[in-house]
Amino acid sequence: MQAAVNFAQNRLRTATLLPAILICLMVLMGRGTSVAQTTSRPTNAAAPSDAQKAFEKMKTMVGSWQGTVMGMSMNLTIRLTSSGSTILYEATGDGKRPPDHEITTFYLDGDRLLATHYCDAGNRSHWEGKMSPDGKTIEFSFLDVAGGTQRGFAKSLALTFIDANKFAGELVYMMPDGKPLDARGEFERTK
Repeated sequence: MQAAVNFAQNRLRTATLLPAILICLMVLMGRGTSVAQTTSRPTNAAAPSDAQKAFEKMKTMVGSWQGTVMGMSMNLTIRLTSSGSTILYEATGDGKRPPDHEITTFYLDGDRLLATHYCDAGNRSHWEGKMSPDGKTIEFSFLDVAGGTQRGFAKSLALTFIDANKFAGELVYMMPDGKPLDARGEFERTK
């Protein structure tokens, strides 16, 4: 009988103490995190990666642009979105043929500059960007494509910065028969 009473008392103590112990641990863990956060701030910021440098270069393109690609007038709107973490590149043509408001997003993923091109062909090409050693060109190479490729797909993109108000773009489009089509254009800033 005494053993049953001792067991019941120990169970009651455990039921009472366990939540208190857990609360103390949570408080201590929370304090440890805040102390670590306040004491572990680096004194020297790390140098930006090549991908970060390329992304910063692309941010200078924010604005409106006009140009011609394969004899077709094209307007571009380039803007920052998602609190500056994504660059949205919107292309509209003359309405007679594509592009019909295609978009491309450029974003950082760790030390990689990535892009997703939402094509009029109904698919999404994924690219990785690398800046040339002279810092004038960012070349986006093919990673993969999501969606069907029956109507072709955009294989690569290169952006060459001529000056603050002018750049050239070159897109390689893979036709349904597997042949590449090079589409090159120059664009001037309109605002």
